[in-house]
Order: sequence, then structure tokens, then C-alpha cells
Amino acid sequence: MRISIGNDHAGPEYKKAIVTFLEAKGHEVINHGTDSSDSVDYPDFAHPVAEDVESGNVNFGIIICGSGNGIAMSANKHQGIRAAVCWMKEIAVLARQHNNANIISIPARFTSVHQAVEMVEVFLTTEFEGGRHALRVNKIACQ
Repeated sequence: MRISIGNDHAGPEYKKAIVTFLEAKGHEVINHGTDSSDSVDYPDFAHPVAEDVESGNVNFGIIICGSGNGIAMSANKHQGIRAAVCWMKEIAVLARQHNNANIISIPARFTSVHQAVEMVEVFLTTEFEGGRHALRVNKIACQ
């Protein structure tokens, strides 16, 4: 599986742990994030990840910022992107099962690195249920 990851200054430690986990599982990771804690602007990292997912260059995206919100808002500006802010693995499961989320947004200041890795694992392995959820997901996009 190919996965795109991006993070601002709140997420280098999280990104490093997630990338290590993913590569150990045999996944290819495209890194658009910063490796520094110096202040940067989260949209600069959200847009390349969203473009990778939107174009089909990758299967999923992972984005990380302090609250998870700003970076998700930026990614969700892209047509066809469904970035879900997840702070526990149960939310990550539902984001995939019910919303067919294609990007997980992790709030680094509100989860541990361990929780983040667990969320990524369930996000990538949970299937979209379709059915009544597909009808709702299809209504998300403004056409």
C-alpha cells in the first residue's frame, strides 16, 4: 500500500513513529511533513497529501497537527477528500466504516504517539461498509 503523510511542527515525533510502523509492515510512505519543531503552516503539508490521495497516487493519507482540525480543514478543501479528525481508535474505525474517510487527521496535542499508531493501523485495515453509508457519503460532495 502507498500512503502519503504530512505534518506541521506539532507532529515530527508522531510522523517518525508512524512511518517506522508502516515501513515495517511493508508499506511505501511518501513524506510531505516537516522534521522540525520550528513553526510552519499546516496547509503547506495538507495540500500535497490531499493531492496524492485525490490523484490516486496513494491509497490513503495521514495528516498531523496540534488539534488535527486546521490540517483537516485544509485537506477537505479538495474535492473527493474525506479527512476525519480521530482521537481514539474507535473514531478511526467509524471514519472508515461509515464515512469512507481517505485521510486520517491526528491531533498530536491530544493523543499519545502509541494511540496515533493504533489509530493508523485500524484506519488502514477497516473496510467501508457501503450500503446506507454510501448514500450519505455520496451527498458530501457538492456537484
